[in-house]
This record gives sequence, structure tokens and C-alpha cells, in this order.
Amino acid sequence: MSEHPLIGQLKAARVVPVLRMKNAAHAATAVRWLHDAGLRIFEITMTIPDAPALIRELSTDASLLVGAGTVPDAATADICLRAGARFLVSPWVDPDLVAPCRAAGAILMSGAMTPTEVRAARKAGAQVVKIFPASSAGGPAHIKSLCSVFPEVVFCPTGGVDPSNVAAYLAAGASFVGMGGKLCDEGLVAAGDRAAVTAAAEQIMAST
Repeated sequence: MSEHPLIGQLKAARVVPVLRMKNAAHAATAVRWLHDAGLRIFEITMTIPDAPALIRELSTDASLLVGAGTVPDAATADICLRAGARFLVSPWVDPDLVAPCRAAGAILMSGAMTPTEVRAARKAGAQVVKIFPASSAGGPAHIKSLCSVFPEVVFCPTGGVDPSNVAAYLAAGASFVGMGGKLCDEGLVAAGDRAAVTAAAEQIMAST
């Protein structure tokens, strides 16, 4: 399987913010603050109210690479792709997501934990394998073990990745990582604490 051209951007970024918030306005503010801090790739999860509308809004900015996360089925995938999502992320392996991604020229990241699941994700057509939840699966040591068996696979660990271990995940063989609340806490956004959010982003970028 040839590598999708956008994967190079993901690898160069090293960290993909995963926005999982209860308020769409907070998510939009978080994107703006993180963008100003230097981040350009964002995963907008379907747990955000009216997430496709936010994806549509963000996708009008040519400087951003926007994807949809926690995509549960092909119908939702179609909605997100029409809204402008350039990559889709699912916590599990769902072959039904492959066709809409291929038709739209988008990246599919399928979730896995075990070698059997990694193989299933790749066989189904995923260009990236998301190891989730990474921390409870064994952290960087688990990624290193998977890479020894699947050296050609693009791995993105997510779940429990934070400033203290992001470098270890990358050193273990992760192509890039997904980071949620440890990068952008909704409580800080709600409180208007832009300085704290910016500082967290700067710390992450310095550690990679």
C-alpha cells in the first residue's frame, strides 16, 4: 500500500491535537489559540455538538489540515468528508469507512491495540493505525513492540499521551501522536486562560 501524500504532513507535525469538548464554541476557540501557537492539524471528534459544522468552518482555512475523530459509521463519514475533513479517525476497525475515504482522497486512521487488530486494520485499508488507548496498552513499550513486527505501519498512539511521554512515544517508533486534554483542557478554554493553553502547546512542540 503506497503512502498517502498527506501522511508526510502528519509526520512532520508530530502531534495532532484531538479536540473532544462538550461545547463547540470552546472547541473553535481552542483551535484558534493552538493555531496561533503554531499548530496546524486538528482532529475534531464527533462528540462535539454539531462537529461537522465546525469542520466545515475550519476547512475554509487553507492553512489547516482538519480531520474528524470518533467516526462511528459510513453515514457519518460521508457527512464529515463533505464538510471538508481530510482524514477520518475511528477507535476501532470498520471496513465500511474505507470506501468513502478513498472516494474523497482522505486518510483513514483505524483504531487497534493487538497485532491481530493492527493486521485487520491494514487489511481493511487503513493508511494509519491508531493505537488506542495507548497508555493502558503499555505505553511506549507497546508501540516499540508493535513496530518490531510491523516496521512499515504508520502508528499514531492516542490516549494518555502527555508532555512527559510524547518524546518516548516518538522514540519508540510512533510516526506521530494524538493528544487531547493534556494539550488543551476545556476548563482552561472556558475560563479564558489562553496563556495556559499556549504554554502547553509550546511545551509539546519543544519536546518533539
